[in-house]
Amino acid sequence: TNKQNQGTAMLTRSLSSRRQSAASASGLFRCCRRWLNLQEYQSKKLMQDYGVNVQSFVVADNAQSASKLADSFKPAEYVIKAQILAGGRGKGVFDTGFKGGVHLTKEPAKVAGLVQSMLGHKLVTKQTGKEGVMVSKVMVAEALDISRETYLAILMDRESGGPVVVGSPQGGMDIEEVAAKSPDAIFKEVVDINKGLTREQADRMADCLGFSGPRRAEAAEQILKLYSLFQAVDCTQVEINPFGETPDGRVVCFDAKLNFDDNASFRQKSIFELDDHAESDPREVDASQHNLNYIGMDGNIGCLVNGAGLAMATMDIVQLCGGRPANFLDVGGGVTEKQVYHAFRILTSDQQVRCILVNIFGGIVNCATIAKGITEAAKKISLRVPLVVRLEGTNVEEAKRLLADSGLPILSADNLEDAAKKAVSALS
Repeated sequence: TNKQNQGTAMLTRSLSSRRQSAASASGLFRCCRRWLNLQEYQSKKLMQDYGVNVQSFVVADNAQSASKLADSFKPAEYVIKAQILAGGRGKGVFDTGFKGGVHLTKEPAKVAGLVQSMLGHKLVTKQTGKEGVMVSKVMVAEALDISRETYLAILMDRESGGPVVVGSPQGGMDIEEVAAKSPDAIFKEVVDINKGLTREQADRMADCLGFSGPRRAEAAEQILKLYSLFQAVDCTQVEINPFGETPDGRVVCFDAKLNFDDNASFRQKSIFELDDHAESDPREVDASQHNLNYIGMDGNIGCLVNGAGLAMATMDIVQLCGGRPANFLDVGGGVTEKQVYHAFRILTSDQQVRCILVNIFGGIVNCATIAKGITEAAKKISLRVPLVVRLEGTNVEEAKRLLADSGLPILSADNLEDAAKKAVSALS
């Protein structure tokens, strides 16, 4: 039982961390997106393509298409949903004062008006911040009653060394809450990556979720199809909550969260092209185009570092020394002078940045490459904020010579703590 509880805790932590992406303990991240995120209608279309049962739906992106919806799509009841990536849509408020990004109606004549009240307006929810997010698409779907809710997820699990199917008969609520209150209500099936998910495992999970009779076979079939989707499109997680039953005996995936492996983007081009970056931080999009890993934060010390671990450590020490990191920026091991230039350009585009801290430990990275990139970038951009540089490792002496001969007012640091203290002091 202890081992099962430990495994359950590990799995729920993994699910939670995927939802939060890279959220900082200090609450500094402006945007927590680290992976490709699809809109609800995109996820449901993808599931449809793999034979997964979802509500029938249509999508409107302008007033003309909204006015024709009721003629072409006639369920017994409609659910109208604004398509943004933030949660809390149902309780959100639009910038016009119109309340709710999710509405139900049985009257076809009201559909167009509800859609038009959402399109082209910003929706503010508990996850968007005060500025809200512009709604450019609205999904109109068949509203279905749910007679019973369960939870189902398939994810890559580090401890198991492969995929794991996680399920609970207590659906419709956060899996973390279920794990805390009823750990015995969470079940898992470890999948052999070579064999894939077997029918026996799918049947066993359907039993654990409480499906019976014809619905048991249908639930097992849906679980197998979800695993086929998970594997075929290189997902890191498929989370269905609720995975439910309808009063008329259907098994339906009512809501889904899909995460994808960014490393598979080269072979999943059609899926990654679905991300229009409308809700992304433009600096993150800019950085990704130059193979830089960037996440904006709310601090005032811009950080340029090589290696994710060192970048996180740099941010921590800046915080411990009384500063506030303005970003996570990992330039990677194969960084070029051109990439260093673009990194500086992106850092200085943030009006809150009042100092830049460069922290390079050159193993794979040649410190001289960084030094050349720094001097060229500082001259081209006309750098107007203090610059603190700590270099160590491959070709460091040549790098220090280049910086010394550049004539730039660079503050050199001997180690990471010294660099952080100098960066914080430079703010004043």
